Amino acid sequence: MEFEPNVGGRDRLARAALAVVLTVVALRSLRAKKPTAGLLALVAAVGFGFNATTRFCGMNRLLGVDTTE
Repeated sequence: MEFEPNVGGRDRLARAALAVVLTVVALRSLRAKKPTAGLLALVAAVGFGFNATTRFCGMNRLLGVDTTE
């Protein structure tokens, strides 16, 4: 399956940074025995990581947004 890139530049960097931050939040939440918060943060981190690495966002596509140069 191939996705047409619609995420670029600062948007891509912001999503990568959010993925890192949310991964830290997920790990801390899971260690603090807060599984719901930890799993939600982990799912969000995976989503933002996917967006940053593939340069594709389904929501951008639905909304007609393209942040590539």
